[in-house]
This record gives sequence, C-alpha cells and structure tokens, in this order.
Amino acid sequence: MLTLYFPLIFWIFVHPPSTLLLHAADQYMTRALRLMSETPLIDGHNDLPWQLRKQFNNELNKVDLNTLETTHTNIPKIKTGRLGAQFWSAYVPCDAQYKDAVRQTLEQIDVVHRICQKYPETFMFATSSQDIMDAFRMNKTASLIGVEGGHSIDSSLGTLRTMYHLGVRYLTLTHSCNTPWADNWLVDTGSEPSQHNGLSHFGKQLISEMNRLGMLIDLAHVTVAVMNQVLDMSRAPVIFSHSSAYSVCQHKRNVPDDVLKRVKQTEGIVMVNFYNDYVTCSKTAKLSDVADHFDHIKKVAGASIIGFGGDYDGVTRLPEGLEDVSKVPNLVAELLRRGWTDEEVNAALGNNLLRVLRKVEEVRDKMNGTNPDDVPIPYEEVMNPCRTSHGYPNAGADHSLSALPLLLTMALITLTAI
Repeated sequence: MLTLYFPLIFWIFVHPPSTLLLHAADQYMTRALRLMSETPLIDGHNDLPWQLRKQFNNELNKVDLNTLETTHTNIPKIKTGRLGAQFWSAYVPCDAQYKDAVRQTLEQIDVVHRICQKYPETFMFATSSQDIMDAFRMNKTASLIGVEGGHSIDSSLGTLRTMYHLGVRYLTLTHSCNTPWADNWLVDTGSEPSQHNGLSHFGKQLISEMNRLGMLIDLAHVTVAVMNQVLDMSRAPVIFSHSSAYSVCQHKRNVPDDVLKRVKQTEGIVMVNFYNDYVTCSKTAKLSDVADHFDHIKKVAGASIIGFGGDYDGVTRLPEGLEDVSKVPNLVAELLRRGWTDEEVNAALGNNLLRVLRKVEEVRDKMNGTNPDDVPIPYEEVMNPCRTSHGYPNAGADHSLSALPLLLTMALITLTAI
C-alpha cells in the first residue's frame, strides 16, 4: 500500500505546502492573464484627468505619464494591469455648478484628447464598441470619455449634444449635488432635501435624448428613485460606472438588490467600485472584500451584469492588493480562485460592457429619424444671477418680479461664500 502513495509522499516532501499554495496561485494568475489577453478589461471610471488638473493645471507639457508617480495610473501601471479600455472621467466639482462647469468640463474633455495625441503608441481615442475592439487588437488602451455629473451640461440639451459630438459616451446624471432636474444620492441619506422626487420633467426629456444620441446613462451617484425612474423609461440598458453592492456595504452610493435585479431584467451593468468606504463601509479593505461584491452581484442577478469600475485617482483609500491600476489582475485571479468560470470572468472583464454599448448604439440607430429635442428647461427652474434669459420670450418683466426673491437670495449666498 505504501508503494502506491510513495510518489505523492515524495512530491509533498519536495514541494512543501507553502510551495503548493504558491503554485496554485500562479495557476490562477496565469489563467487570469490568458483571459485578459483574449477579452479587453474595460474599466468604467478613472479620474486621472482630474489629477492632471489638480496637480498640473492641465499643463500636459509638464507631465510624463511614463514616469508619473503621484497617481494611481501611469503608462507602466496600465501595461502591467492589462487595461484594454478605459472610460476617463471628465469631472468637475459641484462648486462649479451655475458658474463655469461647462468650461471646465470642456477642458477635461480636451485633456483626454491630448493624452491620446501625446501617447499614440499607448492610447487610442474611442467612441464605439468597434473602436474598443480595434484598439485591443492593436494592443492599445481604448480611451473613452464619461462626464461625471449632470451639472456639467448646465441644464442644456444643446450642451449635451455638443459633448457627445466631442466624444463623450456617458453622462453620470448627478455627482454629489442635485441638479435643477435630478436628485443625487445624498438625498437618500437624509442630509439633503429632495427637489424633484427623482427626475423632473426636463430630466425625463434628457433620458430620451440620451437614448436618441446613443449616450450611456450612468446611474452612479443618483437616488434610488432616479434609478427606478430611468429603468422604467430608458429604451437602452443603463450603467453604474463605479458603484458596488448595497447589501455587502450599506452605503447609499451602492446599488440595492431590487435594483440589481432590475438591471438584470433590462440588460444593464454594475461596474464595481474599489473605494474602501463603498467596499467595507470603513477606511480599510482587502482585495477579497471587493471580490465579495462581485460574488454577491453574481448571486443576486448573475454574472451578466458585472463589470470593473475601479475609481482609481478619484478616491483616497484603496484595498490592500488593489493599490493602483497595475493590481487589477490580482482581482481577476481571485475570482477564478473562487470558482468563477472563464465565461463569467470574460463577461465581467469586458463582454458585458461591450454588449451594453452595442445595445445603446442599436437603440440610437433605430431612433435615427427622430428629431433632436430642442425644448429648453423652463427658465424658472434655472434662474440664477449667473444666467441670462436670452431665448426665453416670456422671461422679461413678468418674470422679473417673481424671480426677485430668488435672485436676491442667490446673490446673498454668493456674497457670503466670498
């Protein structure tokens, strides 16, 4: 009998348990890298453009992304992390609302274009599902743009369309402030009042116009009411570009199970955020905690709605094992170690997002004969000291008296802030 087990005994003697564990880990990483060579890793949200504004005031001539070490993202980290496609965030803070948000957003869009122009061997500007696959075949990172926050369009459908023409392919309906047409997630915490019970009439116009354009609707940062209203009315699937599972971490930026199920029904995607506060609801987290969100979403709604939305360079705390963009293969290997199939991993890596984007493009093509919506938001809903009434024929003397208390209040707020 001993002779039957001698080869196994000899193997264990030569390869102690620690070596066996390392060998198993290597197998999962080898498999992860193979899958990432076959399917592009598409990340839904990275704030490198905002870091370029914060640290360098967008003076790209002073920056070398090959050697930059003050960010979670640079070219060597991108290569190591096998980043196939990235939605770069064109983000400006809420304090720009009613001021220069549009200008600042256009400058962030410009930065993404310039990154692609400065490093053409690494990045390819992309606006479509086909572009993503073309870039992947050329071993480049497809670079798409998402505008993070509805305040960036200043309640203007014309501005939305202009940004689409500049390459923007998703709009996050709110950031952490209400717009004149949508409530943000802080309303659900009770720290801010609801202004619209979700979406206003103009907010619903905007959803239809995004469908017509072929722009992804991003529900990260909105209230649950907005989530459900958009899921009710959108003709195309939606995305959550950087949100996690509420049942795992009960933070209002995360997605509750009933909404996860509706995302499944409408064939959308939830791209899991790595920010510690949304992963464990605390300041610390580990890679395994992020994998728990993947597992939970798969259990509730299936692997077909899951993606990666790291939020690198937009957050201050990241899990141990996911400290920068280069570490993402570690998470892929962890999913494989937990029993995820190759098909499920490929879906989460990029196939789910590609499916959603193709469906959005299909809806756009079907609506090709539909005229652009050119009915503006009512002037009363956007009056402030920084906005003129040009184009609103009835916004003259009749409105001036009713608007006076609001204008005085906003002027006082502005003076107080100064």
